[in-house]
Amino acid sequence: MFMHILIAHDLRDTADMALCRATQLAQQHNAKLTILHVLDPTQSSQAHEQAHQALDRSLTRYAPPGSELRLISGKPSEVVLQQVQELGCDLLVLGAHHQRHDFFSGTSLDRIARHCSVPLLLVARNEFQPYQRALAAIDFSLCACSALEQAYRLLPATAELHALHVFAPDKGSPRQVEAQLQIQRALIDQLLEDEAQILPAEGPTLTHSVQQGGILRSLQEQLKTRRSELLVLGSHGRSALSQALLGSLAQHFLHKAPCDIFVVRR
Repeated sequence: MFMHILIAHDLRDTADMALCRATQLAQQHNAKLTILHVLDPTQSSQAHEQAHQALDRSLTRYAPPGSELRLISGKPSEVVLQQVQELGCDLLVLGAHHQRHDFFSGTSLDRIARHCSVPLLLVARNEFQPYQRALAAIDFSLCACSALEQAYRLLPATAELHALHVFAPDKGSPRQVEAQLQIQRALIDQLLEDEAQILPAEGPTLTHSVQQGGILRSLQEQLKTRRSELLVLGSHGRSALSQALLGSLAQHFLHKAPCDIFVVRR
């Protein structure tokens, strides 16, 4: 269960999409919802007042009663990360952007994803029914397992959460490759069995599979085949490894989101 959801709203249409999804999740989890807008300190007071009025309209139209609005001046990534900590939020929601712009530039989004202490949901779909089909990239790392657990808690009991392990075998004969594949399947079977033991009894249906190939292409193919509404990714902490990860798989999907993206940092 999530208790306090923070959405960073930048006045774009995608931010209203994210607000609608945040509202759906707040109602599903009976969670508090706070809407944050970061004011540009170089703009006039008149521009700030216009932003306030636009946000009031969005709240009236999309947010549940009792939602809180916060307007704070500063650098977007710094203010967002600070507010996550100060408010004790356990989920951050952002709207996806397919073009670079000043508010959440690529650098700001990467910084938030790399340093956010709570799960990050990037909303790219203009559809707001509870999630029904989610795909999680799974391996033997703690961050991937943590992401799977958080996604299990995010999804309604009616959903399916499919864990995909992509395996790139060492060179060898077809028999040797098949033997490696069988070992990977046995290990993933055991991993998911262990994970199921620590998950709540009531939750989405958890399935899994092992696929041979490249991770990026395999995820893209499975997202399309399964018509997934949500992609779940784990991210390492603040290290050179985390930057390498965000520089490849997670960063690719954050900036070219084919569906909603749920990133959990550990």
